[in-house]
Amino acid sequence: MQLALLTAFGVGGATIFGVLLGFLFQKIPHKFNDAILGFAAGIMLAAAIIGLILPSLEEGNVWITSIGVLIGAVFLNFADKFTPHLHHITGADQEVHADSQNSLNKVMLFVMAIAIHNLPEGIAAGVGFGSENIANAITVAVGIALQNIPEGIIIVSPLIMAGISKKRVFLIASFTGLIEIIGTMIGFTAVTLATAILPFALAFAGGTMIYIISDEMIPETHSHGYEQMATYSLLFGFITMLIMDFYIG
Repeated sequence: MQLALLTAFGVGGATIFGVLLGFLFQKIPHKFNDAILGFAAGIMLAAAIIGLILPSLEEGNVWITSIGVLIGAVFLNFADKFTPHLHHITGADQEVHADSQNSLNKVMLFVMAIAIHNLPEGIAAGVGFGSENIANAITVAVGIALQNIPEGIIIVSPLIMAGISKKRVFLIASFTGLIEIIGTMIGFTAVTLATAILPFALAFAGGTMIYIISDEMIPETHSHGYEQMATYSLLFGFITMLIMDFYIG
């Protein structure tokens, strides 16, 4: 329980740490943005497979895992109907409007989108710690935390350009980090109280992470002319997590 709680604050705090870094580097070129986001996608992909989907197969069977992955993806698909996609969230491809109401609407959409995406990430970390394989749980938690840092970096500049103060940007990041902490504890509590749902919960969490990678992160990294670099960044991120899992495990 204590390890899960510490992990929850670490995963949630990673976004805030990324925002603090973003304050130092507000104008990030698309090339660098696509590289770090691609690297983060590779990390999340490895964490989803190694730390969630493969353990789900070990705990249950291929049908439970397959259904769990699919339902996890469908869940986020429906959630996306109410929120903008990543390139809309960051505002990188949109004209910035000075109108205060537009800025307020943009902030509210941003908070909703990040919160919806952070909740299943937190649940994924918590589900891992609800199982007995702490090494896999750490792999998932580290993968999510490493992904949250560049996410925090790249959201700073568009929000400030939209007229949002640094204080409010920091408060927004703190809120989204809190959502991830809550998600972690929900996932941990759920599988601790009902171990029978563990295989499905692991697969569900893995499905949500793969959906985010395919639907949000990869399209964003491949829309500015740096596709090859983004692809190799994803591979390096994936390999990094393989190496970390090898030594952690």
